[in-house]
Amino acid sequence: MLELSLNVLDIAQNSVVAGATVVELTVTEETARNRLTLTIRDNGCGMTPEQLARVRDPFFTTRTTRKVGMGIPLFRVAAEAANGSLDIESEQGVGTTVTALFELRHIDRMPLGDMVGTVTTLIRLNPELDIVYRHTVDGEEFAFDTASLRPILGEVSLAESEVMEWITANLAEGVTALNSQA
Repeated sequence: MLELSLNVLDIAQNSVVAGATVVELTVTEETARNRLTLTIRDNGCGMTPEQLARVRDPFFTTRTTRKVGMGIPLFRVAAEAANGSLDIESEQGVGTTVTALFELRHIDRMPLGDMVGTVTTLIRLNPELDIVYRHTVDGEEFAFDTASLRPILGEVSLAESEVMEWITANLAEGVTALNSQA
């Protein structure tokens, strides 16, 4: 993958397959600490201890449509290439949290990429899913939560084109404002 946002999208889609109703995506940039942290947390079915022990193996997957699962191994390699690490916590019936740490200014760190596109793609593909997106740069935070839109929209789907246009503009404006403050 050429940018980290694609790794985030892949892991988040795994959350959907795991039956999650809520997926939280958190990006934390700390320039003074030279650290970028990406966290994907869900309330899906979680993993057994056996699955958790094998999830970093590219030749392990719970999917029946293929025999390899490259998402977690590629994300781990990307983190380690930038002097970072990948941690996975999971509990059956509770959910899973994937946290990747990167040296922010490491020459081999892939660019963060299009997180707005990642979030909007998740919403478009899974309009029933509640998505929480938090992006923090040096203590300044932008947050977006689809659950807060549902009472306003009533029966209107998040995937409706006008709603998606507003969501995309809101996300882009929030992230741009955040990055201009940094």
